[in-house]
Amino acid sequence: MKLAERLKELRQKKGVTQTQVADYLGLKLRAYQYYESGEHRPEYEKLMALADFFEVTTDYLLGRSDRTD
Repeated sequence: MKLAERLKELRQKKGVTQTQVADYLGLKLRAYQYYESGEHRPEYEKLMALADFFEVTTDYLLGRSDRTD
């Protein structure tokens, strides 16, 4: 599973909007939407923040592991 798919799945599971995630990351909505569409990839700091927000590992986000902890 790709990063974009995992982000969307985790966001929906957590019950938050794209706007809420973008605000948490300090991004404009469109910038976060690019992450979920797979058009752009987050920089290291944003990737770490996403892992913290969704309470998963970066390896899980990147599809390197199916374990979330």
